[in-house]
Amino acid sequence: MKYKVVSLNISEKKGTIKKPVVEVEINERGIINDAHAGDWHRQISLLAKENIDTFIENSNRETGHGEFAENITTKGIDLSSVSVLDRFKINDVELEITQIGKKCHGAGCAIYDEVGECIMPKEGIFSRVITGGTIKNGDEIEFIPKSLKFHVFTLSDRVIKGEYEDLSGPKIVEHLQDFFKDKRWHTEIESDVLSDDKMQLKMKLESAINEGVDIIITTGGTGVGPRDITPDVVASVSDKVIPGIMEHIRLKYAANNPNALLSRGIVGLSGRTLIYTLPGNVKAINEYMEEILKTMEHLITMIYGVGH
Repeated sequence: MKYKVVSLNISEKKGTIKKPVVEVEINERGIINDAHAGDWHRQISLLAKENIDTFIENSNRETGHGEFAENITTKGIDLSSVSVLDRFKINDVELEITQIGKKCHGAGCAIYDEVGECIMPKEGIFSRVITGGTIKNGDEIEFIPKSLKFHVFTLSDRVIKGEYEDLSGPKIVEHLQDFFKDKRWHTEIESDVLSDDKMQLKMKLESAINEGVDIIITTGGTGVGPRDITPDVVASVSDKVIPGIMEHIRLKYAANNPNALLSRGIVGLSGRTLIYTLPGNVKAINEYMEEILKTMEHLITMIYGVGH
């Protein structure tokens, strides 16, 4: 089934029902002459006709396009599976998804007062303009999903030599898979085992960064031994360091194990690539990942300029 635009809708004021139009012109701020256009992350809203039809069936109330303040009414796309950073292309127009749903203002909102309920807070999605142009009713929509790319590197001379089984790398992959399995994000996870070698690690990190990997997680080499080089190499390829995450983890677990303070793990940011350096044992992996995953999604959206 082809994805289509079934209605284009604009309004002069926010929080009011939008009126259908045949065609819209879009620039870097959003739809020209629409109240939601501006220098922010929710320039253009989308709502699926299928969700509107369900509302009509359940409420036994006819509802026209634009009554929920959506700019674009779509057909054929399951918007419930769309993730932040996915994109839609309509002719020359390219939109990037920046937010799923929004806070409902309830009574006092013109839409809520007139319709009695608003499905935009749960069913609507919001986007910003990447490329402007013209959209007309009936135009086809191309869906371009954004995959979050992960790469896990295990640093261990012993694993490379076959003297020890890599348990830490697979454990990180397991945590990532469990965390993201019920979320909207589309993910790709790769993993490698490397020796404790500065030049090899730097080369692999730079390659992953250049390939657009979103999140790199290393395990091993965060101590103070002669072959513990991971934080130093990661710092050398990072534009910024995010100290609070690892500081919090060290302090939390040092309450029961003072040796936790000896880990030199850091979080670095190179371009749009996040790099986490974790210790090399499974117990520490479990502890670190529990804390890291609490802020990972928000960090991703902040890096892409859509955090709110």
